[in-house]
Amino acid sequence: MVLSIDLAFLLAVIIFFLLRRRVAPRTKLDTGMTMAVVLVFGVLIAPTGFGQWIRDVVGELAQGISDSGSP
Repeated sequence: MVLSIDLAFLLAVIIFFLLRRRVAPRTKLDTGMTMAVVLVFGVLIAPTGFGQWIRDVVGELAQGISDSGSP
């Protein structure tokens, strides 16, 4: 039996625990590391079907908000 783990899933778990920590002032290094992990996660998930679905939903939401402001 071979156990494999998807890197995007692993990063999602890391992001979950990083953002779940106590609400205390963070150092610049900590904030930068969190942003780097989130950026890599975004790059990994973007070409997947789930990433494309998120892009479509956000695009439709933005289009709906844009259309609601026009006369």
